[in-house]
Parts: sequence; C-alpha cells; structure tokens
Amino acid sequence: QVQGTIFPAPNFNPIMDAQMLGGALQGISCEKDVLIDILTQRCNSQRLMIAEAYRETYGRDLITDLKENLSHHFKEVMVGLMYPPASYDAHELWHALKGVDTEERCLIDILASRSNMEIFQMKEAYLMQYNNDLQQDIDSETSGHFRDTLMNLAQGTRMEGYADPSSAAQDAMILWEACQRKTGEHKNMLQMILCNRSYQQLWMVFQEFQTISGQDIVEAINECYDGYFQELLVAIVLCVRDKPSYFAYRLYNAIHDFGFHNKTVIRILIARSEIDLMTIRQRYKERYGKSLFHDIKHFASGHYESALLAICAGDAEDY
Repeated sequence: QVQGTIFPAPNFNPIMDAQMLGGALQGISCEKDVLIDILTQRCNSQRLMIAEAYRETYGRDLITDLKENLSHHFKEVMVGLMYPPASYDAHELWHALKGVDTEERCLIDILASRSNMEIFQMKEAYLMQYNNDLQQDIDSETSGHFRDTLMNLAQGTRMEGYADPSSAAQDAMILWEACQRKTGEHKNMLQMILCNRSYQQLWMVFQEFQTISGQDIVEAINECYDGYFQELLVAIVLCVRDKPSYFAYRLYNAIHDFGFHNKTVIRILIARSEIDLMTIRQRYKERYGKSLFHDIKHFASGHYESALLAICAGDAEDY
C-alpha cells in the first residue's frame, strides 16, 4: 500500500488558520514555527481553502505575503506548499526550462513519472500561469533524442491498463536491437515503446528483454547510451518498476552526490507528500541504511530543516 505523509487535518477551520497565519506574518518578527505547524499539517486542498480565507480576511494574497516575509530555501518550501499539484509541476518545469541553465534532471523527474491525467493538468496549468505551451518550450529549450523523448512524454499518450503478452517479446527484440545498433531510427523506436506502452505491458517487455539478452534493461541502456537521453530512459524504466524507489534514489543522489541539491529535495518532498512519500521513506531506509530523516537533519538546518522534517513526517526512531 503506497502512501503519503500529509493527510487532511481533522477539525479543520480555514478561517482560524488564516488568522493564525496573518498574526504570524504581521508580527515584528515573522513567527516561522506557526507557518510550519499550519502549512505542513494540512493537505493541499485545505491549504488552498486557507489561502481563500486569508484573502477574504486581509484582502491580500497569502503567497505574496509568504514571499515578502521569508527568504532562501525556507521560502521555497512554504510557497511551494501553496500551489495545487499541477500548478507546482508547471512552476517547476517553467523554471527548469527558462532559468539561466536548463535543469534537465527536473524535466526528467517530472515527465518520466507523471500519469496521462497529471500531464494533461500540468500542461493546462502551464498555459494558464505562463501563457506558453509546454511542448513548444521543451522543443525550443532542449535538443536531440532527449528532446524527442520529453516531447513524447509530454503528449501524455501512454496506454493505460492494457497488456498484450504476444507483442511483449516483439517489443523486447526492438529494444535489444536499439541497444545494439544505436542508429537514430532505433533510438526513436526505443523511446516510442518506453513512452507509449502501458506500465503493465512494459513489465512484460522488460522480462522478455532479460530472457533475450541475458541482461537487465537498465544495464543495457547504461552501456549503450549516455547523457541526459540515457538518464531519461533509465528514469522511465525505474518509474515503471517502482516509483517510490526511483524517488528514493533521486533524493539520495540529491543529498549525497550534489552536496544537498536543495531544489531537488524540496520538489520531491512537496510533490510526493500526498502520494507516496511515506513509501519513499521506507525504500530509502531499506536501500541506503540511513533514514531520509537522518540525512535531512545532517545537511539542513534551522526552520528550513524543521519544515522538511515536518513534510517527511518522521517518527522519533528515525532521528
């Protein structure tokens, strides 16, 4: 049973929460603990109701007030919590595409892991928030087979629930040839299969691939391809197999390989908090021996650390 860490708060009162936040933000020194206690302990739909009550009470926008009163990574966490999921994905993609440097790994994390419905909603949000077409922006800001694969994922045309054992071996043969021959045409076939077949179908394809080649599909991709194209293909495979494990792996990399890559840690914790963050925490502990809680505590500090730990919703034994 896959589960998140943030649930709807019982006895929820948006007006009272809005007034508490107003008091915390209006004071001479901003009461950050109050912000953490409220915003990390309400589900996203409740936070949106609080923002509405805040606007009615104070005639101001809660996100704007958070941005004006907070700074650095703590601000990113608190503001990030205030976006609906599709808007948050759109916000992250926009900054990944339009920032000084394109953040390829952000594009990979989001587009390799979202369902057709999530992709559709994210594209709508992107258009509304930025008056731009997500696919056009991917087209202009990325290149090569990496771009083609992202474009394919952004169409949100993956088959759902359907599996055909008779074509699994055929698909596996195409994938194997693509790893052997590496022509442009083969790369296209490879990404078409990975982006459009259902998860159920791909499970069978990967098993057939192992039988045909004597090799795991991830190993084969890593041997044959490189760069962000390779990372994206591997991300799709890992998400098909087990999304929580994929995100545990990405968090571990972000914390240990990049000297705590704040953006990645914040994005994954917020985006997965109501979906599978509890399961991600379990996978993290199983795979890396230390808890996610322990590693965040080790690298973050102050109110930023408190906010991340509150979203993680750890237990005392995780310290």
